[in-house]
Amino acid sequence: MNESRAAIRYAKATLDFAIEKKAAKAVEKDMREIAAVITENVELQNLLESPVVKGEIKKNSLQELFKGSQEITKGLISTLTDNKRIGLLQEVALKYIILHEQLKGEDIAYVTTAVPLTGELEKKILAEVTKMTGNKVTIENKIDESIIGGFVLRVGDLQYDASVANKLNGLKREFTNSL
Repeated sequence: MNESRAAIRYAKATLDFAIEKKAAKAVEKDMREIAAVITENVELQNLLESPVVKGEIKKNSLQELFKGSQEITKGLISTLTDNKRIGLLQEVALKYIILHEQLKGEDIAYVTTAVPLTGELEKKILAEVTKMTGNKVTIENKIDESIIGGFVLRVGDLQYDASVANKLNGLKREFTNSL
């Protein structure tokens, strides 16, 4: 929980500074790139989480990897490294994106399903989430077969878990507690 709150604080501070410098949109582009690269690269995730690798090596690696980024983004990487919080970089990037989308009156709804959403179902979800939030919403569908069926919907800080795996875990807890 503390790491999530720390990530939100770094993201808010970065967004405030980017707005002040009129570079919020460009920094959002950087944050999307950072989030995507870290998600796709297990070695990079391990490097950032490793307590053995020195902060300076992590910082230099990231500065080289994202050398075309805005100065604000480079400053964030330096600050996170100096504060020994570089492991939060991906989470800060994701929080920044969410905060910037909300600032623009837009939201991203992350829908996790066991199989890809059909176009008709995506439209229904989009209509419900738009009605619920009052903002323009885009849907990002993630496939995770481990949820077995149903869906998990996350919009900003709200999460609704209607997955079969969650219901099975609930039944398991209920049976375990009644013994």
